[in-house]
Amino acid sequence: MERLKLPLGKLLVHKGVVGEDQLRIALLEQKRSGERLGRLFIRLGFATEATVRDALSENLDRQSADLSRIAVDAAALKLVPKEIAKRHRVFPLEFDLRLRTLTLAMSDTSNIVALDRVNAMLDRDVAVVPLLAGEAEILRAIDQYYGFELSIDGILHEIETGEIDYRSLPAVSDEYSQPLVRLIDALLADAVRRGASDIHFEPEQFFLRIRYRIDGVLRQIRSLHKTYWPAMAVRLKVMSRMNIAETRAPQDGRISLVFSARPVDFRVAAQPTTHGENIVLRILDRQKGIVPLDGLGLSGDELARLKLMLARPEGIVLVTGPTGSGKTTTLYSILNHLNNERVNIMTLEDPVEYPMAMIRQTSLNEAAKMDFANGIRSMMRQDPDVILVGEIRDAETAQMAFRAAMTGHQVYSTLHTNSAIGAIPRLLDIGILPDIMAGNIVGVIAQRLIRKLCPHCKSPFQAGDAERRLLAPNGETRDIVIHRAVGCERCDHQGYQGRTAIMELFKTDADLDELIARRATARELSGVARSRGFRPLAEDAVRRVLDGTTSLEEISRVVDLTSRAS
Repeated sequence: MERLKLPLGKLLVHKGVVGEDQLRIALLEQKRSGERLGRLFIRLGFATEATVRDALSENLDRQSADLSRIAVDAAALKLVPKEIAKRHRVFPLEFDLRLRTLTLAMSDTSNIVALDRVNAMLDRDVAVVPLLAGEAEILRAIDQYYGFELSIDGILHEIETGEIDYRSLPAVSDEYSQPLVRLIDALLADAVRRGASDIHFEPEQFFLRIRYRIDGVLRQIRSLHKTYWPAMAVRLKVMSRMNIAETRAPQDGRISLVFSARPVDFRVAAQPTTHGENIVLRILDRQKGIVPLDGLGLSGDELARLKLMLARPEGIVLVTGPTGSGKTTTLYSILNHLNNERVNIMTLEDPVEYPMAMIRQTSLNEAAKMDFANGIRSMMRQDPDVILVGEIRDAETAQMAFRAAMTGHQVYSTLHTNSAIGAIPRLLDIGILPDIMAGNIVGVIAQRLIRKLCPHCKSPFQAGDAERRLLAPNGETRDIVIHRAVGCERCDHQGYQGRTAIMELFKTDADLDELIARRATARELSGVARSRGFRPLAEDAVRRVLDGTTSLEEISRVVDLTSRAS
Protein backbone atom coordinates (compact mmCIF):
# COMPACT_ATOMS: atom_id res chain seq x y z
CA MET A 1 0.00 0.00 0.00
CA GLU A 2 1.41 3.43 -0.97
CA ARG A 3 2.25 5.69 1.94
CA LEU A 4 0.16 8.87 2.22
CA LYS A 5 2.32 11.91 1.45
CA LEU A 6 1.59 15.08 3.43
CA PRO A 7 2.65 18.65 2.64
CA LEU A 8 5.89 19.54 4.42
CA GLY A 9 4.19 21.80 6.97
CA LYS A 10 1.56 19.20 7.91
CA LEU A 11 4.26 16.51 8.08
CA LEU A 12 6.34 18.53 10.54
CA VAL A 13 3.22 19.22 12.63
CA HIS A 14 2.38 15.48 12.54
CA LYS A 15 5.91 14.65 13.73
CA GLY A 16 5.65 17.20 16.54
CA VAL A 17 8.53 19.30 15.21
CA VAL A 18 6.45 22.48 14.88
CA GLY A 19 3.08 23.52 16.23
CA GLU A 20 -0.02 24.73 14.38
CA ASP A 21 0.72 28.34 15.37
CA GLN A 22 4.26 28.11 14.01
CA LEU A 23 2.95 26.63 10.75
CA ARG A 24 0.44 29.47 10.44
CA ILE A 25 3.22 32.08 10.96
CA ALA A 26 5.42 30.38 8.36
CA LEU A 27 2.58 30.26 5.79
CA LEU A 28 1.83 33.98 6.28
CA GLU A 29 5.53 34.77 5.88
CA GLN A 30 5.63 32.61 2.74
CA LYS A 31 2.82 34.67 1.16
CA ARG A 32 4.80 37.82 1.85
CA SER A 33 8.28 36.67 0.77
CA GLY A 34 7.62 33.78 -1.63
CA GLU A 35 10.33 31.67 0.03
CA ARG A 36 10.10 27.89 0.25
CA LEU A 37 8.44 26.67 3.43
CA GLY A 38 11.37 24.49 4.47
CA ARG A 39 13.80 27.41 4.21
CA LEU A 40 11.37 29.60 6.19
CA PHE A 41 11.12 27.09 9.06
CA ILE A 42 14.91 27.18 9.32
CA ARG A 43 15.18 30.99 9.03
CA LEU A 44 12.46 31.54 11.63
CA GLY A 45 14.19 29.12 14.01
CA PHE A 46 11.24 26.70 14.15
CA ALA A 47 13.22 23.68 12.89
CA THR A 48 16.80 22.68 12.21
CA GLU A 49 18.10 22.12 8.71
CA ALA A 50 18.68 18.42 9.44
CA THR A 51 15.07 17.98 10.58
CA VAL A 52 13.66 19.66 7.46
CA ARG A 53 16.03 17.68 5.23
CA ASP A 54 14.99 14.34 6.76
CA ALA A 55 11.28 15.23 6.54
CA LEU A 56 11.63 16.16 2.85
CA SER A 57 13.61 12.98 2.25
CA GLU A 58 10.82 10.88 3.77
CA ASN A 59 8.11 12.75 1.86
CA LEU A 60 9.87 12.52 -1.51
CA ASP A 61 11.14 8.94 -1.02
CA ARG A 62 14.66 10.25 -1.59
CA GLN A 63 17.75 9.24 0.34
CA SER A 64 19.27 12.16 2.24
CA ALA A 65 22.90 13.07 2.89
CA ASP A 66 24.29 14.53 6.12
CA LEU A 67 27.14 16.75 4.94
CA SER A 68 28.40 17.55 8.44
CA ARG A 69 30.72 14.51 8.60
CA ILE A 70 31.28 13.43 5.03
CA ALA A 71 34.50 12.15 3.45
CA VAL A 72 34.80 13.90 0.10
CA ASP A 73 36.00 12.31 -3.13
CA ALA A 74 38.58 14.48 -4.92
CA ALA A 75 37.67 12.87 -8.27
CA ALA A 76 34.02 13.90 -7.81
CA LEU A 77 34.95 17.52 -7.05
CA LYS A 78 36.94 17.74 -10.30
CA LEU A 79 33.85 16.77 -12.32
CA VAL A 80 31.72 19.72 -11.12
CA PRO A 81 33.26 23.23 -11.14
CA LYS A 82 32.75 25.39 -8.06
CA GLU A 83 30.73 28.01 -9.97
CA ILE A 84 28.20 25.38 -11.15
CA ALA A 85 28.00 23.86 -7.67
CA LYS A 86 27.31 27.25 -6.07
CA ARG A 87 24.84 28.45 -8.71
CA HIS A 88 22.70 25.30 -8.65
CA ARG A 89 23.18 24.40 -4.94
CA VAL A 90 24.72 20.99 -5.63
CA PHE A 91 27.73 19.21 -4.12
CA PRO A 92 29.51 16.19 -5.66
CA LEU A 93 30.03 13.46 -3.06
CA GLU A 94 31.51 10.45 -4.84
CA PHE A 95 32.49 9.28 -8.32
CA ASP A 96 32.28 5.48 -8.65
CA LEU A 97 34.57 4.46 -11.51
CA ARG A 98 33.25 0.87 -11.59
CA LEU A 99 29.55 1.71 -11.63
CA ARG A 100 30.12 4.95 -13.58
CA THR A 101 27.94 6.95 -11.20
CA LEU A 102 28.33 10.43 -9.69
CA THR A 103 26.58 10.86 -6.33
CA LEU A 104 25.34 14.44 -6.06
CA ALA A 105 23.93 16.18 -2.98
CA MET A 106 21.18 18.62 -4.02
CA SER A 107 18.95 21.02 -2.12
CA ASP A 108 16.19 20.27 -4.66
CA THR A 109 16.39 16.80 -6.23
CA SER A 110 13.65 17.72 -8.73
CA ASN A 111 15.69 20.61 -10.17
CA ILE A 112 15.85 19.47 -13.82
CA VAL A 113 17.95 22.50 -14.87
CA ALA A 114 20.69 21.64 -12.35
CA LEU A 115 20.66 17.93 -13.28
CA ASP A 116 20.84 18.77 -17.01
CA ARG A 117 23.72 21.19 -16.42
CA VAL A 118 25.73 18.60 -14.49
CA ASN A 119 24.90 15.82 -16.98
CA ALA A 120 26.14 18.02 -19.84
CA MET A 121 29.62 18.09 -18.27
CA LEU A 122 29.86 14.33 -17.77
CA ASP A 123 30.62 11.47 -20.16
CA ARG A 124 27.52 9.87 -21.64
CA ASP A 125 27.95 6.63 -19.68
CA VAL A 126 28.09 8.40 -16.28
CA ALA A 127 24.77 8.49 -14.39
CA VAL A 128 23.95 11.05 -11.69
CA VAL A 129 22.56 9.74 -8.39
CA PRO A 130 20.86 12.67 -6.57
CA LEU A 131 20.67 12.80 -2.76
CA LEU A 132 18.76 15.37 -0.74
CA ALA A 133 20.76 17.77 1.45
CA GLY A 134 20.14 21.08 3.16
CA GLU A 135 20.98 24.22 1.17
CA ALA A 136 23.09 25.74 3.94
CA GLU A 137 24.92 22.41 4.38
CA ILE A 138 25.73 22.38 0.65
CA LEU A 139 27.02 25.97 0.68
CA ARG A 140 29.18 25.22 3.74
CA ALA A 141 30.60 22.11 2.04
CA ILE A 142 31.37 24.08 -1.15
CA ASP A 143 33.24 26.72 0.87
CA GLN A 144 35.06 24.11 2.94
CA TYR A 145 36.21 21.65 0.30
CA TYR A 146 36.60 23.54 -2.98
CA GLY A 147 40.00 25.19 -3.33
CA PHE A 148 41.84 22.71 -1.13
CA GLU A 149 43.89 19.89 -2.62
CA LEU A 150 42.12 16.63 -1.73
CA SER A 151 43.90 13.99 -3.82
CA ILE A 152 46.58 11.97 -2.03
CA ASP A 153 49.31 12.87 -4.54
CA GLY A 154 48.36 16.54 -4.44
CA ILE A 155 48.36 16.66 -0.63
CA LEU A 156 51.78 14.97 -0.50
CA HIS A 157 53.11 17.49 -3.02
CA GLU A 158 51.68 20.30 -0.88
CA ILE A 159 53.37 18.91 2.26
CA GLU A 160 56.72 18.51 0.52
CA THR A 161 56.76 21.89 -1.25
CA GLY A 162 54.42 24.06 0.82
CA GLU A 163 52.99 25.43 -2.44
CA ILE A 164 49.66 26.83 -1.28
CA ASP A 165 48.50 30.34 -0.53
CA TYR A 166 45.99 30.11 2.32
CA ARG A 167 45.13 33.84 1.94
CA SER A 168 43.41 33.04 -1.39
CA LEU A 169 41.19 30.35 0.14
CA PRO A 170 37.77 30.81 1.77
CA ALA A 171 37.61 31.13 5.54
CA VAL A 172 37.51 27.62 6.96
CA SER A 173 38.47 25.94 10.19
CA ASP A 174 42.21 25.92 10.93
CA GLU A 175 42.01 22.13 11.29
CA TYR A 176 41.04 21.49 7.66
CA SER A 177 43.75 23.84 6.39
CA GLN A 178 46.32 21.36 7.71
CA PRO A 179 47.39 19.04 4.85
CA LEU A 180 48.01 16.07 7.19
CA VAL A 181 44.38 16.24 8.32
CA ARG A 182 43.28 16.09 4.68
CA LEU A 183 45.80 13.32 3.96
CA ILE A 184 44.21 11.03 6.59
CA ASP A 185 40.72 11.80 5.28
CA ALA A 186 41.85 11.12 1.71
CA LEU A 187 43.43 7.77 2.67
CA LEU A 188 40.28 6.62 4.53
CA ALA A 189 38.04 7.66 1.63
CA ASP A 190 40.37 5.96 -0.88
CA ALA A 191 40.33 2.69 1.09
CA VAL A 192 36.53 2.64 1.30
CA ARG A 193 36.22 3.46 -2.38
CA ARG A 194 38.57 0.59 -3.29
CA GLY A 195 36.56 -1.87 -1.19
CA ALA A 196 39.33 -2.48 1.37
CA SER A 197 38.53 -4.32 4.60
CA ASP A 198 41.58 -3.08 6.54
CA ILE A 199 44.10 -0.24 6.41
CA HIS A 200 47.60 -0.88 7.81
CA PHE A 201 49.91 1.99 8.85
CA GLU A 202 53.26 0.26 9.42
CA PRO A 203 56.30 2.33 10.50
CA GLU A 204 59.71 0.98 9.46
CA GLN A 205 63.12 2.37 10.38
CA PHE A 206 63.22 5.00 7.62
CA PHE A 207 59.73 5.07 6.09
CA LEU A 208 56.02 4.48 6.70
CA ARG A 209 54.35 1.68 4.73
CA ILE A 210 50.60 1.95 4.04
CA ARG A 211 48.80 -1.21 2.94
CA TYR A 212 45.15 -2.03 2.22
CA ARG A 213 43.64 -5.49 2.51
CA ILE A 214 41.47 -5.78 -0.60
CA ASP A 215 39.55 -8.99 -1.29
CA GLY A 216 41.53 -10.72 1.47
CA VAL A 217 44.98 -9.88 0.07
CA LEU A 218 47.27 -7.13 1.40
CA ARG A 219 48.48 -4.61 -1.20
CA GLN A 220 51.04 -1.89 -0.59
CA ILE A 221 49.51 1.45 -1.57
CA ARG A 222 52.04 4.06 -0.42
CA SER A 223 55.44 4.52 1.19
CA LEU A 224 55.88 7.85 2.99
CA HIS A 225 58.81 9.47 4.75
CA LYS A 226 59.05 8.50 8.42
CA THR A 227 58.75 12.16 9.54
CA TYR A 228 55.07 12.20 8.49
CA TRP A 229 54.03 9.43 10.85
CA PRO A 230 53.99 11.10 14.34
CA ALA A 231 51.50 13.77 13.22
CA MET A 232 49.43 11.21 11.24
CA ALA A 233 49.30 8.89 14.26
CA VAL A 234 48.13 11.74 16.51
CA ARG A 235 45.39 12.63 14.00
CA LEU A 236 44.15 9.01 13.88
CA LYS A 237 44.18 8.85 17.69
CA VAL A 238 42.23 12.10 18.00
CA MET A 239 39.63 10.85 15.49
CA SER A 240 39.27 7.52 17.33
CA ARG A 241 39.25 9.12 20.83
CA MET A 242 42.45 7.45 22.02
CA ASN A 243 44.93 8.88 24.51
CA ILE A 244 47.45 10.75 22.33
CA ALA A 245 50.02 10.83 25.16
CA GLU A 246 50.10 7.02 25.48
CA THR A 247 52.53 5.44 23.02
CA ARG A 248 53.81 2.41 24.94
CA ALA A 249 50.58 0.46 25.52
CA PRO A 250 48.06 -0.99 23.03
CA GLN A 251 44.88 1.06 22.54
CA ASP A 252 41.54 0.58 20.77
CA GLY A 253 39.17 3.16 19.32
CA ARG A 254 36.46 3.79 16.77
CA ILE A 255 35.83 6.34 13.98
CA SER A 256 32.50 7.02 12.25
CA LEU A 257 32.33 8.78 8.87
CA VAL A 258 29.79 9.13 6.06
CA PHE A 259 30.52 8.10 2.47
CA SER A 260 27.85 8.88 -0.13
CA ALA A 261 25.19 9.15 2.58
CA ARG A 262 26.02 5.76 4.06
CA PRO A 263 27.72 5.46 7.48
CA VAL A 264 31.04 3.63 7.63
CA ASP A 265 32.73 2.75 10.93
CA PHE A 266 36.43 2.11 11.46
CA ARG A 267 37.64 -0.06 14.35
CA VAL A 268 41.10 1.25 15.23
CA ALA A 269 43.88 -0.64 17.03
CA ALA A 270 47.27 0.84 17.97
CA GLN A 271 50.16 -1.49 18.84
CA PRO A 272 53.64 -0.35 20.00
CA THR A 273 56.49 -1.77 17.84
CA THR A 274 60.26 -1.23 17.66
CA HIS A 275 59.86 1.54 15.07
CA GLY A 276 56.83 3.29 16.54
CA GLU A 277 53.11 2.66 16.86
CA ASN A 278 51.56 0.33 14.29
CA ILE A 279 47.94 1.32 13.62
CA VAL A 280 45.41 -0.92 11.85
CA LEU A 281 41.88 0.17 10.94
CA ARG A 282 39.18 -2.43 10.27
CA ILE A 283 36.56 -0.97 7.92
CA LEU A 284 33.00 -1.85 8.93
CA ASP A 285 30.80 -0.86 6.01
CA ARG A 286 27.22 -1.57 7.12
CA GLN A 287 25.99 -1.60 3.54
CA LYS A 288 28.38 -4.44 2.69
CA GLY A 289 28.06 -6.20 6.04
CA ILE A 290 24.52 -7.57 5.70
CA VAL A 291 24.05 -9.84 2.70
CA PRO A 292 20.67 -11.46 1.94
CA LEU A 293 20.62 -15.19 2.62
CA ASP A 294 20.09 -15.84 -1.08
CA GLY A 295 23.21 -13.77 -1.83
CA LEU A 296 25.65 -15.97 0.11
CA GLY A 297 26.47 -17.96 -3.04
CA LEU A 298 24.98 -21.30 -1.97
CA SER A 299 23.61 -23.71 -4.54
CA GLY A 300 19.85 -24.38 -4.51
CA ASP A 301 20.18 -27.64 -2.53
CA GLU A 302 22.54 -26.14 0.03
CA LEU A 303 20.36 -23.04 0.49
CA ALA A 304 17.36 -25.29 1.12
CA ARG A 305 19.42 -27.28 3.65
CA LEU A 306 20.46 -24.07 5.43
CA LYS A 307 16.85 -22.87 5.65
CA LEU A 308 15.87 -26.24 7.17
CA MET A 309 18.57 -25.72 9.81
CA LEU A 310 17.26 -22.24 10.60
CA ALA A 311 13.70 -23.55 10.90
CA ARG A 312 14.57 -25.66 13.97
CA PRO A 313 12.98 -23.96 17.00
CA GLU A 314 15.91 -24.76 19.32
CA GLY A 315 19.48 -25.96 19.17
CA ILE A 316 22.88 -24.52 18.26
CA VAL A 317 24.24 -23.62 14.81
CA LEU A 318 27.99 -23.05 14.52
CA VAL A 319 29.87 -21.16 11.81
CA THR A 320 33.55 -22.15 11.58
CA GLY A 321 36.60 -20.96 9.71
CA PRO A 322 39.80 -18.96 10.23
CA THR A 323 39.93 -15.24 11.00
CA GLY A 324 38.71 -13.19 8.03
CA SER A 325 36.68 -16.00 6.45
CA GLY A 326 33.37 -14.09 6.58
CA LYS A 327 31.83 -15.83 9.59
CA THR A 328 30.39 -12.59 10.99
CA THR A 329 28.83 -11.67 7.64
CA THR A 330 27.14 -15.08 7.44
CA LEU A 331 25.81 -14.78 11.00
CA TYR A 332 24.41 -11.31 10.33
CA SER A 333 22.76 -12.61 7.14
CA ILE A 334 21.12 -15.36 9.19
CA LEU A 335 19.94 -12.90 11.86
CA ASN A 336 18.61 -10.56 9.18
CA HIS A 337 16.65 -13.51 7.71
CA LEU A 338 15.18 -14.34 11.14
CA ASN A 339 14.57 -10.75 12.24
CA ASN A 340 10.93 -9.70 12.62
CA GLU A 341 8.69 -8.19 15.28
CA ARG A 342 7.56 -11.61 16.56
CA VAL A 343 11.08 -12.70 17.54
CA ASN A 344 13.36 -11.37 20.30
CA ILE A 345 16.95 -11.61 19.03
CA MET A 346 19.84 -10.80 21.38
CA THR A 347 23.55 -10.77 20.59
CA LEU A 348 26.76 -10.72 22.60
CA GLU A 349 29.70 -9.55 20.50
CA ASP A 350 33.31 -8.41 20.86
CA PRO A 351 32.61 -5.69 19.77
CA VAL A 352 29.28 -4.95 18.02
CA GLU A 353 30.30 -4.49 14.37
CA TYR A 354 27.04 -3.77 12.53
CA PRO A 355 24.12 -2.18 14.43
CA MET A 356 20.80 -3.74 13.36
CA ALA A 357 17.25 -2.52 13.97
CA MET A 358 15.09 -4.50 16.46
CA ILE A 359 18.04 -6.64 17.61
CA ARG A 360 19.33 -6.16 21.15
CA GLN A 361 23.13 -6.03 20.74
CA THR A 362 25.65 -6.01 23.59
CA SER A 363 29.44 -5.59 23.53
CA LEU A 364 31.74 -7.40 25.94
CA ASN A 365 32.92 -5.21 28.79
CA GLU A 366 35.87 -6.48 30.82
CA ALA A 367 35.62 -3.60 33.31
CA ALA A 368 32.03 -4.63 34.14
CA LYS A 369 33.01 -8.35 34.11
CA MET A 370 30.76 -8.91 31.10
CA ASP A 371 32.37 -11.84 29.30
CA PHE A 372 30.66 -14.33 26.97
CA ALA A 373 29.67 -16.76 29.75
CA ASN A 374 28.25 -14.06 32.07
CA GLY A 375 26.62 -12.34 29.11
CA ILE A 376 24.72 -15.50 28.10
CA ARG A 377 23.64 -16.00 31.71
CA SER A 378 22.28 -12.43 31.76
CA MET A 379 20.57 -12.70 28.36
CA MET A 380 18.71 -15.83 29.42
CA ARG A 381 16.75 -13.61 31.82
CA GLN A 382 15.70 -11.28 28.96
CA ASP A 383 13.21 -13.72 27.39
CA PRO A 384 15.15 -14.23 24.11
CA ASP A 385 14.08 -16.44 21.22
CA VAL A 386 17.40 -16.26 19.37
CA ILE A 387 20.84 -15.75 20.92
CA LEU A 388 24.04 -14.92 19.03
CA VAL A 389 27.31 -15.52 20.89
CA GLY A 390 30.23 -13.90 19.08
CA GLU A 391 32.67 -16.76 19.65
CA ILE A 392 33.00 -19.97 21.69
CA ARG A 393 36.50 -19.67 23.18
CA ASP A 394 36.45 -21.76 26.34
CA ALA A 395 34.59 -24.46 28.25
CA GLU A 396 32.44 -22.06 30.31
CA THR A 397 31.16 -20.19 27.23
CA ALA A 398 30.50 -23.47 25.41
CA GLN A 399 28.59 -24.91 28.38
CA MET A 400 26.43 -21.79 28.70
CA ALA A 401 25.71 -21.78 24.94
CA PHE A 402 24.60 -25.44 25.05
CA ARG A 403 22.55 -24.78 28.18
CA ALA A 404 20.71 -22.02 26.29
CA ALA A 405 20.17 -24.40 23.34
CA MET A 406 18.79 -27.10 25.65
CA THR A 407 16.29 -24.71 27.23
CA GLY A 408 14.46 -23.97 24.00
CA HIS A 409 16.51 -21.21 22.38
CA GLN A 410 18.10 -20.91 18.96
CA VAL A 411 21.80 -20.25 19.52
CA TYR A 412 24.29 -19.10 16.87
CA SER A 413 28.03 -18.82 17.38
CA THR A 414 31.46 -19.13 15.76
CA LEU A 415 34.25 -21.61 16.40
CA HIS A 416 37.80 -21.80 15.05
CA THR A 417 38.13 -25.10 13.18
CA ASN A 418 39.30 -26.02 9.67
CA SER A 419 36.16 -27.94 8.64
CA ALA A 420 32.51 -28.35 9.61
CA ILE A 421 32.95 -31.89 10.94
CA GLY A 422 36.09 -30.71 12.77
CA ALA A 423 33.78 -28.77 15.12
CA ILE A 424 32.81 -32.02 16.89
CA PRO A 425 36.32 -33.01 18.10
CA ARG A 426 37.01 -29.33 18.88
CA LEU A 427 34.01 -29.18 21.22
CA LEU A 428 35.09 -32.47 22.80
CA ASP A 429 38.53 -30.94 23.34
CA ILE A 430 36.97 -27.86 24.98
CA GLY A 431 35.13 -30.16 27.40
CA ILE A 432 31.58 -30.59 26.06
CA LEU A 433 30.25 -34.10 26.65
CA PRO A 434 29.16 -36.01 23.51
CA ASP A 435 25.77 -36.76 25.12
CA ILE A 436 25.12 -33.00 25.38
CA MET A 437 26.23 -32.35 21.78
CA ALA A 438 23.97 -35.09 20.38
CA GLY A 439 20.54 -33.66 19.66
CA ASN A 440 21.53 -30.08 20.43
CA ILE A 441 23.79 -29.32 17.45
CA VAL A 442 21.50 -28.41 14.56
CA GLY A 443 24.37 -28.07 12.12
CA VAL A 444 27.79 -26.61 11.38
CA ILE A 445 28.75 -24.29 8.53
CA ALA A 446 32.42 -24.11 7.48
CA GLN A 447 33.44 -21.40 5.06
CA ARG A 448 36.23 -19.51 3.32
CA LEU A 449 36.24 -16.40 1.15
CA ILE A 450 37.53 -16.55 -2.44
CA ARG A 451 38.12 -13.70 -4.87
CA LYS A 452 35.79 -13.48 -7.85
CA LEU A 453 37.24 -13.07 -11.32
CA CYS A 454 36.68 -9.64 -12.86
CA PRO A 455 33.74 -10.13 -15.28
CA HIS A 456 35.19 -7.53 -17.67
CA CYS A 457 38.56 -9.16 -18.35
CA LYS A 458 38.52 -12.84 -17.32
CA SER A 459 39.83 -15.09 -20.09
CA PRO A 460 38.44 -18.58 -20.89
CA PHE A 461 40.78 -21.47 -21.79
CA GLN A 462 40.68 -25.24 -22.23
CA ALA A 463 41.70 -27.10 -19.05
CA GLY A 464 44.78 -29.29 -19.46
CA ASP A 465 45.34 -32.76 -18.02
CA ALA A 466 46.58 -31.43 -14.65
CA GLU A 467 43.57 -29.12 -14.27
CA ARG A 468 41.13 -31.88 -15.28
CA ARG A 469 42.53 -34.20 -12.60
CA LEU A 470 41.71 -31.55 -9.96
CA LEU A 471 38.35 -30.54 -11.38
CA ALA A 472 37.09 -33.98 -12.48
CA PRO A 473 39.01 -36.55 -10.38
CA ASN A 474 36.82 -39.49 -11.45
CA GLY A 475 38.69 -39.88 -14.73
CA GLU A 476 36.26 -37.89 -16.86
CA THR A 477 37.74 -37.00 -20.23
CA ARG A 478 35.24 -34.34 -21.32
CA ASP A 479 36.53 -30.94 -22.33
CA ILE A 480 36.41 -28.42 -19.50
CA VAL A 481 36.53 -24.67 -20.09
CA ILE A 482 37.71 -22.58 -17.14
CA HIS A 483 38.86 -18.97 -16.74
CA ARG A 484 42.04 -17.19 -15.70
CA ALA A 485 42.66 -13.72 -14.26
CA VAL A 486 43.92 -11.04 -16.66
CA GLY A 487 43.51 -7.52 -15.21
CA CYS A 488 41.98 -4.29 -16.52
CA GLU A 489 41.16 -0.75 -15.38
CA ARG A 490 37.83 -1.83 -13.84
CA CYS A 491 39.58 -4.23 -11.41
CA ASP A 492 42.67 -2.06 -10.85
CA HIS A 493 44.65 -4.55 -12.98
CA GLN A 494 44.28 -7.30 -10.37
CA GLY A 495 42.12 -9.70 -12.40
CA TYR A 496 39.72 -10.09 -9.46
CA GLN A 497 36.83 -7.96 -8.22
CA GLY A 498 34.97 -8.71 -4.99
CA ARG A 499 34.73 -11.91 -2.96
CA THR A 500 32.22 -14.66 -2.35
CA ALA A 501 31.97 -17.47 0.18
CA ILE A 502 32.48 -21.17 -0.40
CA MET A 503 30.77 -23.34 2.21
CA GLU A 504 30.20 -26.81 3.49
CA LEU A 505 27.02 -27.50 5.48
CA PHE A 506 27.03 -30.34 8.01
CA LYS A 507 23.38 -30.86 9.03
CA THR A 508 22.78 -33.37 11.81
CA ASP A 509 20.02 -35.97 12.00
CA ALA A 510 19.18 -38.92 14.32
CA ASP A 511 21.87 -41.22 12.85
CA LEU A 512 24.58 -38.57 13.06
CA ASP A 513 23.51 -37.69 16.62
CA GLU A 514 24.00 -41.34 17.55
CA LEU A 515 27.49 -41.34 16.03
CA ILE A 516 28.36 -38.13 17.91
CA ALA A 517 27.10 -39.63 21.18
CA ARG A 518 29.43 -42.61 20.87
CA ARG A 519 32.45 -40.47 19.86
CA ALA A 520 32.65 -41.63 16.25
CA THR A 521 35.69 -40.60 14.21
CA ALA A 522 35.62 -37.77 11.70
CA ARG A 523 35.89 -40.34 8.89
CA GLU A 524 32.74 -42.15 10.11
CA LEU A 525 30.83 -38.87 10.46
CA SER A 526 31.97 -37.77 7.00
CA GLY A 527 30.86 -41.05 5.40
CA VAL A 528 27.33 -40.84 6.80
CA ALA A 529 27.08 -37.09 6.10
CA ARG A 530 28.09 -37.63 2.46
CA SER A 531 25.29 -40.15 2.07
CA ARG A 532 22.94 -37.37 3.26
CA GLY A 533 24.20 -34.90 0.60
CA PHE A 534 27.09 -33.30 2.50
CA ARG A 535 29.58 -31.70 0.10
CA PRO A 536 33.10 -30.80 1.34
CA LEU A 537 34.58 -27.34 0.94
CA ALA A 538 36.84 -28.39 -1.94
CA GLU A 539 33.84 -29.57 -3.99
CA ASP A 540 32.06 -26.25 -3.51
CA ALA A 541 35.25 -24.47 -4.55
CA VAL A 542 35.49 -26.58 -7.73
CA ARG A 543 31.85 -25.73 -8.50
CA ARG A 544 32.76 -22.04 -8.45
CA VAL A 545 35.65 -22.66 -10.87
CA LEU A 546 33.47 -24.61 -13.28
CA ASP A 547 30.74 -21.93 -13.31
CA GLY A 548 33.33 -19.23 -14.11
CA THR A 549 33.13 -17.38 -10.78
CA THR A 550 36.79 -17.81 -9.86
CA SER A 551 40.04 -19.38 -11.03
CA LEU A 552 41.77 -22.63 -10.15
CA GLU A 553 44.74 -20.65 -8.83
CA GLU A 554 42.49 -18.78 -6.41
CA ILE A 555 40.82 -21.84 -4.89
CA SER A 556 44.24 -23.54 -4.62
CA ARG A 557 45.32 -20.57 -2.48
CA VAL A 558 42.34 -20.96 -0.15
CA VAL A 559 41.51 -24.69 0.12
CA ASP A 560 43.50 -27.93 0.09
CA LEU A 561 43.04 -29.73 -3.25
CA THR A 562 45.72 -32.39 -2.73
CA SER A 563 43.20 -35.13 -1.92
CA ARG A 564 41.52 -34.56 -5.30
CA ALA A 565 44.80 -34.92 -7.20
CA SER A 566 45.61 -38.34 -5.74
